[in-house]
Amino acid sequence: MNLFSDAVNWILDPANWVGINAIPLRLSQHLVFTLVTLLIASAIAIPLGFLIGHTGRGRGLAVTTSGGLRAIPTLGLLTLVALWVGIGVVAPYVALTVLAIPPILAGAYTGFEAIDRRTIDAARAVGMSELQIVRKVEIPLGLPLLIGGLRSATLQVIATATLAAYVADLGLGRYLFAGLKTRDYAEMLGGSILVILLALVLEGIFALIQRFVVPRGVSGRLKTRQSGSTAGSTSTEPDSHSLRTGRPTAAR
Repeated sequence: MNLFSDAVNWILDPANWVGINAIPLRLSQHLVFTLVTLLIASAIAIPLGFLIGHTGRGRGLAVTTSGGLRAIPTLGLLTLVALWVGIGVVAPYVALTVLAIPPILAGAYTGFEAIDRRTIDAARAVGMSELQIVRKVEIPLGLPLLIGGLRSATLQVIATATLAAYVADLGLGRYLFAGLKTRDYAEMLGGSILVILLALVLEGIFALIQRFVVPRGVSGRLKTRQSGSTAGSTSTEPDSHSLRTGRPTAAR
C-alpha cells in the first residue's frame, strides 16, 4: 500500500509534469507511437482481410500466418531488428506492427465471413457489382468485428509499447527502465499506472465506437428479435429493398 501511495504521489508531483521527461510529453509520445503503429498495421491488414473475406481465398494461409506472428516474442524481435537497423524508433515500429497485424487481419476477414451469404446473393440479384457489394454491404455489416480487431490490437500495442524505451528514448516505458536502473520503484509503478489509465481510456473509446458502428437497420432488427422472438423469426440482415435504397426496411 505504501508503494502504491508513493506511485500516486510520484504521478502528482509537479516536478514530473515539466521538463524533457515530463509526464504529458511521455504520454503524447506513447499515444502517437501507438497510433502510427496501428495505421501501418491497418494499411497492411485491412485490405488483405477484406480480400480474403470477400473472395474466401487464402483464409488458411492467413490463419497460419497470424498464428505464427502471434507466437513471435516481441522483445526478441525488437532486439533482433535493433541489432540490424540500429538504435532508434524503426525497430519498435517493426516489432509492434508485427504484433498488431494478426488481430486487425482477423477482424477484417471474419467481419465479412460473418455476413449471411443470402445477403450477398440478394445484393448481386439487384445488380450490384463486386465493388459495390464490398463498399455498401460487406464493409458496413462487417465493421463492428473490424473495430473489435482494432480494439484488441490497440490494447496489445499500448501495453507492449513500453518496450520501445528499450532501444529508443520515448514513451511511458522510459519510466519503467529508468526506475529499474535507479531502483526507484515508485517511478516504475507510476509509469505502469499511466499505461493502464491510457489503455482504459482507449478501451472505452473503442467500446463506444464499436457500439455505434452497428448498422441502424441491423441493430433495430436485433432488438426486435430479442424482444419478440416468440412471435416468429426476424431476419437480422438487410433485404433487397434496403440494399437498393440504402435505408432499412420498416418492421412489418
